[in-house]
Amino acid sequence: MADKLFTLGIDVGGSYIKTVLMDYSSDPVVIDKRTEKIRKRNPVLVADELLNFILEKNNMKHEDISYLASTGEGEMVKRKTGHFYSMTTHARGGVFLSTGASTVVDLGALFVRAIKVNEKGKVLDYKMTGQCASGSGQFIENISRYLGLAVEEIGGISLESTNPETPSGICAVLAETDVINMVSRGISTPNIIKGIHLSVANRVVRLLSSLKANSPIVLTGGMAMDMGMVQAIQELALESKYDFKLSIPDDAIYAGALGAALWGGFRYLKLKEQKETFIEK
Repeated sequence: MADKLFTLGIDVGGSYIKTVLMDYSSDPVVIDKRTEKIRKRNPVLVADELLNFILEKNNMKHEDISYLASTGEGEMVKRKTGHFYSMTTHARGGVFLSTGASTVVDLGALFVRAIKVNEKGKVLDYKMTGQCASGSGQFIENISRYLGLAVEEIGGISLESTNPETPSGICAVLAETDVINMVSRGISTPNIIKGIHLSVANRVVRLLSSLKANSPIVLTGGMAMDMGMVQAIQELALESKYDFKLSIPDDAIYAGALGAALWGGFRYLKLKEQKETFIEK
């Protein structure tokens, strides 16, 4: 492995931890990837266990990794080489997953970010929701828990809706109150879930409109794996005057970890080049 350049990206999010092992020796190639739900466990321990698992699975040691890059809640990661801001990692990871993308939408647990990027995944401009807004993955997870559903179920249930009802509350607390009232009025679960999806999707499309986003647009993050959310965004995107064109890669949830591994490789080579130049002088 001496001639190989391996990088490992780990993205510690609000609900999930994602990690990607990459061979950065020439054209970057993903070797392995894994995601783990935090649940009520200590994120520091979950991150450490996940890193050890993926290394052992690939018969590697920490010393074989040239750059261990964290993103998200980076203080949760032991033995990291460096940390990258999650907006930059999602931008880079989104372009890696969807070549030619002009905009990346990070559908995260705490907020949504619409990010304009260049062809190399560099951030040019962005717009984002506030953490108190009812437009996040955590909000949807809270609603699903109240309705007695697993997060994995809500996408399919949303697709069964025939007459969705959207909450009127601007903040998460008021929106959750609306949902409680919907249940008391006998609104069906599919119609409640689809209404929630449409409410969040409306925020996404408004962000894209405010950013004057260019297509194609790639969706990343955990909510991009929710088929009901994707459908809601697609519906409202078609109705908008911009008619946004969307791309939803299979590995959308790994975009942050991917971007961290890619930026880690880039930084490693830059530092190596600077060191060699200094020695030559």
